Amino acid sequence: MTTVINDRRLSVIVFSLFFSWLLAFPFEGRILYALADYRDISAHSFVFGTMAAHFTGLLVCGLFIGNMRTAKKLMLFSIAFCIAASGVFFRPPSFLWMLALLSAAFLTGCCVAAWGFYFKGCTPKGERIKTMADGLIYSNLLMIPLNMAAIHISPRAGLGFSMLTLAAAFPFALRLPEEEAPSGPPSSGQGKIYASKAGPLAFLCLFVVVITINSGLMYQAQGPAFAHLEWLTSWYWAIPYIAALFIMRNLPRKTNRAYILYVAISMIGFSFIAFLLLGRSWADYLLVNTLMLGACGVYDLFWWSILGEMLDLGKNPAGIMGAGLSANVLGVLLGGLIGKAITMTSGQSHNPTLLALGVVCVTLVLLPPLHKRLTALLENHVYLTAVAEMPAQEQTRMIREFNIAEKLTAREGEIAVLLIEGKTYRMIAGELRVSENTVKTHVKNIYSKAEVQNRTELMNLILDTHIHSIKSETP
Repeated sequence: MTTVINDRRLSVIVFSLFFSWLLAFPFEGRILYALADYRDISAHSFVFGTMAAHFTGLLVCGLFIGNMRTAKKLMLFSIAFCIAASGVFFRPPSFLWMLALLSAAFLTGCCVAAWGFYFKGCTPKGERIKTMADGLIYSNLLMIPLNMAAIHISPRAGLGFSMLTLAAAFPFALRLPEEEAPSGPPSSGQGKIYASKAGPLAFLCLFVVVITINSGLMYQAQGPAFAHLEWLTSWYWAIPYIAALFIMRNLPRKTNRAYILYVAISMIGFSFIAFLLLGRSWADYLLVNTLMLGACGVYDLFWWSILGEMLDLGKNPAGIMGAGLSANVLGVLLGGLIGKAITMTSGQSHNPTLLALGVVCVTLVLLPPLHKRLTALLENHVYLTAVAEMPAQEQTRMIREFNIAEKLTAREGEIAVLLIEGKTYRMIAGELRVSENTVKTHVKNIYSKAEVQNRTELMNLILDTHIHSIKSETP
């Protein structure tokens, strides 16, 4: 059990260290802005260029990363390359700055998408919202001192500390597993599953693009308006975001989070209304930023965790992860470009704000059909929760009924019990005192006898068998 928990923790540590560098430096990071100001050059071309490169990396990663071993190699190479690319910025500005940023941003996009293999493989289903919340919380906590170092000490200090976070990620990435869980024989319903996820995933991407346009507009409208409060904005910026993630992570399992999504949309609207009506004092900033970034925390965890659930429905986690997150980057990029164009044309910050309020109205219209489509797509996973919450004796009784029908061996029955409890192959191997390869062989046999392809289909089959037996016993 300890080994598997370490795998989950390793994946979170690597993500957090790598993502904190991404947030603090290339992706609209304060370190990049501080370096540009220090050199008396504009950061806008760098910012929009890196976002476009990051978007491209996310989108294409699934085309050439197809397994966990390749994903690990990519992550190790990307970390080493990004350290070298960051070092370029200790030198005076030149074409190498843009080349290094674009290359690093593209690789980080690929790297984040490839992390989908570990998001899926190192966290049992039903726990992915917590893994994602941990990754986002820790990366933002690390980002705060990096930003403060760049602003209050020197841009080079912030850059140097960010490189240390990358260097710290490398030894942890070396310890990440390389083997993927074995899959059983193809099932007859597999094609329907892949086809059914395309529509909801596309609709989710549309929703993410629309709502994250507000983030890009925020950077262009709210950011410059409170630039004089640098002592406050350098650290408080991420606090409401982290607090929202922590609250959402620790909500009771049965809490209906759909209502919270509507509350978060309202928070975005009130944030822009407050920005229009209030002044530019520190108290005004606290209110505006708390509403906006708190809502961003709610929605970021929403679509990250939904993508985590979708990883079981496709062949390539990197492809699904990259497609979903590229929508996030595209929305921020479009919002930034639109906000910049409006501000430059009119010179007034309230124009992007009015547009943002219109975007809020559109997201309110999109949310109900999105919820309906996602519910239809993920309804097969409801059984996983139902089985996991059953008492251990009830789970064992269900497996025994299934053993008779499917003629599993005693050892296969033991492993099937542990599978539906959400345990991974390493955990099962440690508990039964056998090798991991032995567990994999038994799992293949279980899948073959049950004529299923993965754990999800096995859960559904076992539960259906259990329900059928109950009905047959009922007079």
